[in-house]
Amino acid sequence: MSNILVVESKNDKIFLEALINHLNYDIKVDTPICIDDYECLEGLNNQQLIKTLKALKADIPKRGIEKIGIVIDIDDQGIENRLEMVNQCVKSVFNNTEILPNTSELITIPTDYQNEIEIACYFTNVDNKGELETVLKAIKTKNSPHADCLIEWRKCMEKNGYKPTDKDFDKFWISIYLRYDTCSKQEQKQAGRKCSMNSFDYIMKKKLDIWNFEHPILEDLKMFLNLFETET
Repeated sequence: MSNILVVESKNDKIFLEALINHLNYDIKVDTPICIDDYECLEGLNNQQLIKTLKALKADIPKRGIEKIGIVIDIDDQGIENRLEMVNQCVKSVFNNTEILPNTSELITIPTDYQNEIEIACYFTNVDNKGELETVLKAIKTKNSPHADCLIEWRKCMEKNGYKPTDKDFDKFWISIYLRYDTCSKQEQKQAGRKCSMNSFDYIMKKKLDIWNFEHPILEDLKMFLNLFETET
């Protein structure tokens, strides 16, 4: 039997796998909804999530799936909008009448295979907005003088009639933090492979100390993951 997490992007998968390993949990993170991170650049839509859930539904008997967790970015959509989207997708695939009342709450759904599964969802966020980079920015551990100077850059941009979105700012902040605040001189010789979100798998294997996995901002996510820990 297995418990499966559905995630939005490749980097979400890498981050969650690192956190799950830190917690010593036995949870499988499935293939990302957006295999290429650019696929979800404009935001996740219903059809992308429905396609993923349909594939998982077909695999339930073969993989012995008992629980499915859905982890997607909240972005600027708010909890209610995100819950509505997830519920529409779940109902479309599983033809159930019960809805997810909130995040981190399991509901039981009948399947076509004479058994039931449980489903819950979680929205990646900090203070009910944002995405993975927003969380990473909140849990960073190293001094970040280069990245923090972007605050003044943002003020300058706004003064000149440009207004970077929070999403773009957080992505830019993380890219500078990785490239200039946490990258050694040796690594800088291979910056593309060792100092960017394009090499996030390397970072999460070799440089875990640049993140604080005990940060309070991760408590809600840990509570969600605890729902899927395999009982021994």
